[in-house]
Formats: sequence, structure tokens, C-alpha cells
Amino acid sequence: MRANFSSTLDELAKQKYLLVARRGKISHAIVNLDFLEDLLALSNKKYLTSIRKAREEYKRGDTLSHEHVFGEL
Repeated sequence: MRANFSSTLDELAKQKYLLVARRGKISHAIVNLDFLEDLLALSNKKYLTSIRKAREEYKRGDTLSHEHVFGEL
């Protein structure tokens, strides 16, 4: 991997993660930054609760118009 690190990063840009094997056994993972941020966000209970609440509000029609939020541009 050291010799081909640049191509490894190019491949990672196409995928969410790459698994690294040492002596035939998977020992590590290299993850795409966007994927890592998603994982971290999804492990945050407050964040998940806010998403659930927002979806419930949307289903009830409890939304604001673009004009209400941003005014007339």
C-alpha cells in the first residue's frame, strides 16, 4: 500500500471504505471522510432524535415556507 498510496486514495474517493489485510487477515479499514462523518452523526443520539422529530413535523405539515425563512430576496 505504501508504494501505491496515491492510487489507494483515488480508489477511496470512489468507495466508502477500503479494508486492509495483513498476512491474509483483515486488520484495518480506511474510510472516506464523508462516510466517517455520516457514521459519527448517526452515532449521536441527539442528532438522530432531531431527525426523527423533523420527519414527524414534516408528516404533520408543520413546515415553514421559503419566504418565511428567508424573506423576499
